[in-house]
Amino acid sequence: MTDERLKKSAGDARTSRAMTDRALTENREITEDERVEMFRQQFFQSSLPDLPKIPGWHTCWLTTTNPRDSIQMRIRLGYEPVKPEDVPGWEYATLKTGDWQGFIGVNEMLAFKLPVSLYEKYMKEAHHDAPMREEGKLTDTAEFLEQQARASKSRLQVGEGNLEMGQQREALFDLS
Repeated sequence: MTDERLKKSAGDARTSRAMTDRALTENREITEDERVEMFRQQFFQSSLPDLPKIPGWHTCWLTTTNPRDSIQMRIRLGYEPVKPEDVPGWEYATLKTGDWQGFIGVNEMLAFKLPVSLYEKYMKEAHHDAPMREEGKLTDTAEFLEQQARASKSRLQVGEGNLEMGQQREALFDLS
């Protein structure tokens, strides 16, 4: 039993699919610009939507699964969950069940907001003040080692990086 509707040959009216796809298969080389775009996209988080701006607030996604950076700790630091009324049109992202029911969330991620003034203070501490304290400790240690070396009539070779840190620190505290 054969089915005449299924043709086994291309016939005169039909062309080979290989001929149609030929232009697509000939140039499969990816350009450098395309590779850069692919590289850029690999760091793009597409599973979480970008939170809209809320005037006076910094918004971010927080995870409910990190025991070292818990939601409760963030709340103590001043973070507040984003409610649907904070971002009109986001009702679709409201959690329907669980501990955070009624708040904006995607899977284990929750939308939170923090007053901009507090956010800026946290960023200053994390990205300026704390590194400056660490730099001070390094400079103090290098100076101490240098003094010990001089006292024991030894020589300590100080690298460029330590010299620059010391000079910058002196410039900061030079009040003359």
